[in-house]
Amino acid sequence: MNIVVDSGNTYAKIGWFSGDNLLRYQTMLSFPDLIQLIKAELPERIMYSSVSRSTAEFLEALDEEIPVLNLSGETPVPIRKEYETPQTLGADRVAGAVGANWLFPESDVLVIDMGTCITYDLIDREGAFQGGLISPGVRMRFNALHTFTKRLPLFDPENNPEFIGKSTKQAMQSGVMNGMLAEIEGIIERYRNKMPDLRVVICGGDIPFFESSLKPPIFAVPELVLIGLNRILTYNVALQ
Repeated sequence: MNIVVDSGNTYAKIGWFSGDNLLRYQTMLSFPDLIQLIKAELPERIMYSSVSRSTAEFLEALDEEIPVLNLSGETPVPIRKEYETPQTLGADRVAGAVGANWLFPESDVLVIDMGTCITYDLIDREGAFQGGLISPGVRMRFNALHTFTKRLPLFDPENNPEFIGKSTKQAMQSGVMNGMLAEIEGIIERYRNKMPDLRVVICGGDIPFFESSLKPPIFAVPELVLIGLNRILTYNVALQ
């Protein structure tokens, strides 16, 4: 059994795999909870990807003799990177791209990851990561409205707000949520104008706010990054 870890800016996700099969996964984990889960069921190998905690910090906390592969810009991956600054490419974006290419081989795929930021990444049918867009995520937009004004309060996102807000709260909810939906649909449309057979895959913690509102066909794969991390792990084991 392998374990893969995606440690984000706020919380961590963990997946348990047998070969290519995802057995189960958990999200919204604190760092101590993550370490406790791993210690409770020690795997053969661990794939570790983090934008917040170093591998050294992870290994010190784990304190177990288990092979750990850290995903960095130097880690071999089973896709090509047609990106001008690959050293700045986020590990979660790479893992999502690998996962999408694994699930939809020989297809043009747009991965939309709805997290702290919302990222749009294109992997072409030749298995090349072409790049994409980075935009503020839902909570970042609410925080910006609150932080850079004197009177606008801070709100949490809500599902399906009315388009025409009748109060400051409703107007902010509509501006952020409907504005973000319009952004997502507009970007998908522009890609599909160039690639009619494009597959669109969404992942990330904010999927529930938008999944039911997006025009099909859209594939929701919440565990996409974990699938990609496991694919990178098995790819590197095969290279040894």
